[in-house]
Amino acid sequence: MELLQLQYFLTVARLEHVTEAARSLHVTQSSLSKTIQRLEEDLGVPLFDRIGRKLRLNAYGSSFLRRTERALFELEQGKQELNDLSSPEHGTLELAVTAASTLPHILREFRKKRPYIQFHVQMLTTQEMVTLLHRGEVDFCLSSPAVQGEDIECQIVFNDPIMVAVPIGHPLAERNRVSLTELKDESFVGVKKGYGTRDLVDAVCESAGFTPHYVYEGDEPARLSTLVEAEIGIAFIPGTARNPREQIKYLQVEDHELIREIALLSHRSRYISRAALEFREVVVEYFAALSKSAT
Repeated sequence: MELLQLQYFLTVARLEHVTEAARSLHVTQSSLSKTIQRLEEDLGVPLFDRIGRKLRLNAYGSSFLRRTERALFELEQGKQELNDLSSPEHGTLELAVTAASTLPHILREFRKKRPYIQFHVQMLTTQEMVTLLHRGEVDFCLSSPAVQGEDIECQIVFNDPIMVAVPIGHPLAERNRVSLTELKDESFVGVKKGYGTRDLVDAVCESAGFTPHYVYEGDEPARLSTLVEAEIGIAFIPGTARNPREQIKYLQVEDHELIREIALLSHRSRYISRAALEFREVVVEYFAALSKSAT
């Protein structure tokens, strides 16, 4: 059994399609198929049910996938650890976020401490983030909501009130507070379902007796303020995402608790480099200062 066979098997198992897997691995389909066939011969059992070019993991394949993911995960952690030991001042932090509004400030503070560390940041839905987290493919996730799991280390770092953002010309702009029931006939702009803040807001509005009417649903939370300013609709925006320069009035919700938890997540078994440990310290210190300034 060869490492290359395991890497190919993992890709095919996740995509369940020969053409897509070959494209992802930058190899020919025939080469990929032969490699998987040799692996099955080595193991003595078929790993997939074949339907044309589509493959579906069978019971043997599903069982072997769990072991393969664990083995390749441990090898990758060993590689990360050696890189950290040999070159502690360089490297790349793999980050995933569902709560992105505070990230620029956090990265700016971290870069002051570790100017040569690079970043790779992905803005994801909660489910996409959890998938990468379970696979051990990210160092940290800055997430809302908090996610619990046997292999997930979850540290809640901030309770962020969600506010109602309205344009300056809106009738509600003369007020400081609003009840959710007063918003049932409004048009909203928001992120798509699957993002933590959207799912939380929808659930709380449902408990208040209405479903928000969205005229815009996107993948970029930062764009919502621009749409509110343009009077396309009003929005639920976390307090950490407010910008005092915007022509927007932010109202507190008075009759329901509308607060999102921001959590720092990591895989319990992933190797944490010295740079990653310092990143965690920066995150905790940043939100501690934010909490202090809010009181």
